[in-house]
Amino acid sequence: MSNSGLAGGVVTVDSMGRALAAARAAAGRGEVPVGALVLDAGGRILAIRGNEVEARCDAAAHAELLAMREAAGRLGDARLTGCTVVVTLEPCPMCAAAMVHFRVRRVVFGAYDPKGGGVEHGPRIFEQPRCLHRPEVVGGVRAGESAVLLRGFFGGLRGR
Repeated sequence: MSNSGLAGGVVTVDSMGRALAAARAAAGRGEVPVGALVLDAGGRILAIRGNEVEARCDAAAHAELLAMREAAGRLGDARLTGCTVVVTLEPCPMCAAAMVHFRVRRVVFGAYDPKGGGVEHGPRIFEQPRCLHRPEVVGGVRAGESAVLLRGFFGGLRGR
C-alpha cells in the first residue's frame, strides 16, 4: 500500500507509520507528539526522531530539525540533496526554512497545521519570492492518525 511522494515516486504508508511511532514515543516522554524521518534518494532511512524540546530545554529541538541534522551527519554533507523528510505534522516556519537550507528534495507531512504551519499555512515559506530552494510537498498523508495523536496529547494537558 502506498501514497504518492517518496524516493522513486512512491511514499510508503510504512514511512509515515515509522514517523507516527516516533511521535507516539515522543508523547510518552511528555513531548508534543511529532515524529520525523529522513530517507535518502534510494528510500533508506537515515534518521528517525521525535520532538525533544522538553528533554533538551531547547525550543528548536523539533523532530524534523533533529532528523535532518542526524541525516546530514551520517551523509557527511550539509545538504540533503535527493532526500525526503517525512513528518507527522505540517512543518512550522522554522523547520520549513531549515528544509530550504538543507536542500531537501521532498517534504511529506501528515496533519495540516492551520495555526502553526509554515508550508500550506502561515508564511508559506516555500512560496516566498526569495526562497532559495523549493522542495516538492505532499501533505495530508495519514493526516487523521497524526491529528488524533495531537488532539489526545493536548486534550490530556487541558485535563490536568
